Amino acid sequence: KGNGVIGNIYAMGLALQALEATRNFYAPRKWDCAQAFSVVSAHDYQQPMAIAQVLPALVGRSYLDVAGMDCAATEDTSPNRQLPLSPVLGAHGAPRAPIQVHYSITNTLQGKHFHYSTSVTVPSGSTLLQVMEVAAEEDPQTFSFETEQTSWGTYVTSIHGLAASTEDRTYWQFLSAGDALQEGVGTYKPHAGEHIQAVFSTY
Repeated sequence: KGNGVIGNIYAMGLALQALEATRNFYAPRKWDCAQAFSVVSAHDYQQPMAIAQVLPALVGRSYLDVAGMDCAATEDTSPNRQLPLSPVLGAHGAPRAPIQVHYSITNTLQGKHFHYSTSVTVPSGSTLLQVMEVAAEEDPQTFSFETEQTSWGTYVTSIHGLAASTEDRTYWQFLSAGDALQEGVGTYKPHAGEHIQAVFSTY
């Protein structure tokens, strides 16, 4: 893509590793990765799997380099862990300003079709998952949902009793202004007034 993204933001780690490991085969033109690295370094990765794939590329290595590593020579240099921000308080303990997010769920694919919309108020900086939780608390009969934890974060398996299925090749797709979100529900942070759509889709 013109903005330096290869696939999507979560494919970037492996893509950069592959291109770095095979750059000698891209003759006669040297592959210019500056824009792609700029995109990666500016993104706030949260999922451990995404971080694990991006870090080797950022230090000029790939998973292929693991075979030559001397693990006995490494030292424990893990950085100090920062406590996560409170869902209600900001970095300095000040209350986070509330924002309103519009959220809708739509199924025109299977069974009885439906479309429901709501607006919820959450602290600024809340994730989409937190928006969904508030919607479900306010109207559980309509906006209830189920999730499962994966190595890529929280995956929504069901909304309004309608479950995704690998057999039927269906899933819940999340969109903003008609474009698919590039982050999962556990890390994407909607802005004030944004309309998030959950659409039952097929692939």
